[in-house]
Amino acid sequence: MVQRLKGKQGRFRGNLSGKRVDYSGRTVISPDPNLRIDQVGVPLDMAKILTFPERVTPNNLKRMKRLVANGSDTHPGAKHVISADGRTRFLKAGMNNIELKIGDIVERHLDDGDIVLFNRQPSLHRISIMAHRVKVLPGKTLRFNECVCTPYNADFDGDEMNLHVPQTQEARAEARELLSVVKNLATPKSGELLIGATQDFLTTSYLITSKDVFFDRAKFAQFCSFITDGNRKVDLPPPAILKPVELYTGKQVFSVLIRHTFDNATKVNLARDNRTMSKGLENPIMCPKDGYVVMRNGEHMIGRMDKNILGGGKNNLFQLLLRDFSPETAADRMSRLARFSARFIGDFGFSIGIGDVTPDEKIQKGKEALMKKGYSKCDELILQYKKGFLKPDPGSTLEETLETKVTAELSELRSKAGNLCTDNLPHFNSPLIMSNCGSKGSTINIAQMIACVGQQESSPFQSGRQRTSRPWICDEFLLLRFNPH
Repeated sequence: MVQRLKGKQGRFRGNLSGKRVDYSGRTVISPDPNLRIDQVGVPLDMAKILTFPERVTPNNLKRMKRLVANGSDTHPGAKHVISADGRTRFLKAGMNNIELKIGDIVERHLDDGDIVLFNRQPSLHRISIMAHRVKVLPGKTLRFNECVCTPYNADFDGDEMNLHVPQTQEARAEARELLSVVKNLATPKSGELLIGATQDFLTTSYLITSKDVFFDRAKFAQFCSFITDGNRKVDLPPPAILKPVELYTGKQVFSVLIRHTFDNATKVNLARDNRTMSKGLENPIMCPKDGYVVMRNGEHMIGRMDKNILGGGKNNLFQLLLRDFSPETAADRMSRLARFSARFIGDFGFSIGIGDVTPDEKIQKGKEALMKKGYSKCDELILQYKKGFLKPDPGSTLEETLETKVTAELSELRSKAGNLCTDNLPHFNSPLIMSNCGSKGSTINIAQMIACVGQQESSPFQSGRQRTSRPWICDEFLLLRFNPH
């Protein structure tokens, strides 16, 4: 009885908490920024195994005949035909010359546009399972847009995810209306945007909306085709610079991304500071770091785009699109940004080399001065402790007080080293760009790579220098116990 209940294969974990179901698939996930955020790329081999029972009607009779003629080995095809009297016929090679009738059910392969449920375990909240539209692709992995990683808590280091195919039209309708990614852009907990731009998308937006970025007409038109998939009308705005050569700014590229035609209704208005906003300014518009973002009627006027504007959370651009326009508008602009970013950053190039983390002479001298000053303060604290001048903090021993003060001093030293690096690194330094725009890393990471690693703590005090216990029984005890003579 105990054996039936306990363990991974037992009743609780094996049958009650975890189940095996039909019409599902599971494989490794990988990113694809060319997919829309509500799409999932399904491997061709998986699409030929998973089926949906579609009833034959006068409207789809021709298509169903074509699927049945393709059989089970050719995609798009079908695996079975269930006739009105309940007979099931298998569509193997040479067995696909079946006369279809209105009312028959064809169990066809998964095809583009089908609704499926996508899930990553552990399912910790409601949006750990959402509905996506199928896009059948070559390859062996399930693929989706990186913007949707956050609700699934997914990354691409070998994670696997599950795919479930609803088997009725009612289930598909419920999934589309209740579980669709487009209908779940915001978290149900607080209403904040949970699906937003991430990593490369933020880096691209930051780079292209900088002050010194210009493109000629040919490059600008190419970017517009990237943004709109090359299948929509785009109204080119007048160039920002007319002579000696017509040039467009990166901010104009972003304006086209939001509003690709002059008569488009997406006239979003936004005014807020980004991550690099200088403090203490009377007029934030005059920020020397381009740290105040203003959009008027969908036109990007000033400011650099970064995580504050495009990431998750409240009062960002996609939150405004979701609130003032529609979830479909927010999802469409997010998909445009992902598709454009993948192409732009691939052509532009963005990487980290050893030169990005090698300090110059100014940083080296500043670091040495900081460390000398910090070490002298730590030596002074240790001397006070040894002479008995150090007063313990309330509720702490002298040793704990010393540890706390030294750790605080060294942490401040690391922070100052980080600020020294960010103030003196060139504006095109890759780690600095990623830290400023919020795509990856922080000031502390830059300090650890360039200046100093800093004091390493162990929750929160240093670990002891003595071993906790003897790893074996000493020889004398063994002799006394097993050889009393």
